[in-house]
This record gives sequence, C-alpha cells and structure tokens, in this order.
Amino acid sequence: MEDILLREIDRIGEMMLMIARRLGLFGKKKPDYSLSNVREEIGKEDLEIDLDTVLKMENPICYLVEEKKFSERALETFMEILFFSDMEESRKKALLGDALTYLDSKGYISFKLHSFIQDN
Repeated sequence: MEDILLREIDRIGEMMLMIARRLGLFGKKKPDYSLSNVREEIGKEDLEIDLDTVLKMENPICYLVEEKKFSERALETFMEILFFSDMEESRKKALLGDALTYLDSKGYISFKLHSFIQDN
C-alpha cells in the first residue's frame, strides 16, 4: 500500500514539473504568465485542484500536503510556478513563507524558494 502512495506522490511532482516547463519556468528568459495560464495547465493534467479555491484557503499548504498528497518536491515546484505568475505580491510572499516553513520543518531545504525571499 505504501508503494502505491509513494508512486502517486511522485506522479503529482512529475505533473508539476511538466506544468512548470510548459509555462516556461526552465527557459532562459524570465517567464511571463498569469494565474489563468496556471489554472489551464492544471486542468490539462487533471490534477483535481481548484486553484481559486486553494488560493482562498486559510492554510493552502496543509491542504496540498495533507489532502492532495503533494510531496516536498511537488510543493516546491508549485510555489515556484505561483511565484512567477501575476498573483498579488503580498499573497505570493505569504504563501511562500508558509511553504518554506513547512518544507524547512521537514528537512527539505529549498535554496531556490529561499532565494525568492532574498530577491524581494
């Protein structure tokens, strides 16, 4: 049973990476896309995540990890996707802080996400 769960967690992480690539996150230029682009890409992958609902939650990080079974890598990629979107800056910073608190508590140090805080 645990193997099935681990494979499912890895599947979500791989889907997040595919979405990030399609949005241009790993290209040479700074990506430029909107939340509607993110919403569309999530829909293409059938992740069963309502982005608007998640972003309105009081604690979306816990929801993504506990309910949607996001791995640390999937959460890191999701936050990177949101960071380069047109989301309101104050909301980005709040989500980024929550994600970093969670990831750091799990021993998963994301230098990339930490650099986003340093850059702002």
